[in-house]
Amino acid sequence: MSVAELDVDALQAEALLTSKPEPLLLTYWKRLRRHRLATASLIIIALMLLTVVAGPMILSRQTYYNVAQGAEVPYNRDTQDLLNRNAAPSADHLLGTDELGRDVLMRLLLAGQLSLFIAFTVTIFQETIGIFIGAVSGYFGGMVDNIIQRIVEFIIILPGLPLLLTLSALLRNVTIPFLKPEWGQAVVIILILVALGWTGSCRLARAMVLSLRNQEFTEASKALGLSDLRIIVRHMLPNALPPIIVSATLGFGGVIIYESALSFLGFGIQQPVATWGNMLQDVQKDMFTAPWKAFYPGFAIFVTSLAFNYFGDGLRDALDPRLKL
Repeated sequence: MSVAELDVDALQAEALLTSKPEPLLLTYWKRLRRHRLATASLIIIALMLLTVVAGPMILSRQTYYNVAQGAEVPYNRDTQDLLNRNAAPSADHLLGTDELGRDVLMRLLLAGQLSLFIAFTVTIFQETIGIFIGAVSGYFGGMVDNIIQRIVEFIIILPGLPLLLTLSALLRNVTIPFLKPEWGQAVVIILILVALGWTGSCRLARAMVLSLRNQEFTEASKALGLSDLRIIVRHMLPNALPPIIVSATLGFGGVIIYESALSFLGFGIQQPVATWGNMLQDVQKDMFTAPWKAFYPGFAIFVTSLAFNYFGDGLRDALDPRLKL
């Protein structure tokens, strides 16, 4: 081998040793971008969030219409035009009006705010509670693990939807101080869904911690005198986070469907507050006279659930080091 070739090999080796490793988040982002459905879903989710947040503010400033009394009033969720009930889509009402003459587009956007708020809140709380309890169960094992897992198994075998309907019927009239009635109803639904939905992330976190608790870094942390709580928070939870994030994105669509089902059956958010579920409930009596009203909330639920499922699928591949996209 010539001297020149040795110099080239030495330079390449030195470059490899001195080059900075690529940030992990950037690696995940590059992998996610290669998943076309996940990227498209992320764009759809961002556009939907922007629309439901900014849309009502734009419409309330720019759009006015006459009610039955002939007065011109601001455009809002409850403004009625009884002379223009069940109107077809037009320039004044882009998605038509409902049985009370309320604009469907405005109610659809405001319903999206509440439905997505409930879904995000439920997902964040149930995943946070589940991952912490699962980490404690897997880390300590023994009696602690047995007690926690028996509780998890008991909650899992409960019939989900019938129990949700029963609890919602019993608690929907509960008033919470300092909150409007509709937000009190939302809080009740959030608490019920969180109480019944944390078990999946708990079992997932437990499985991850069981595979980590006997590794060298855990033993080294104990030798350094770190407390059990600090080891769980600083070492167990970050290592268990990627699959939990994927689980959360995949479960987000399920939360939206559960909330919509409760509202559709009359056990969720009550009128006149709009959610995608109770907007579908209102359409039942007008299916033959104004069938287009069923399409809009149903399509919103379908697109949101599908987008989060595809995004979760792409995120799973991006966070899995064994898969190459």
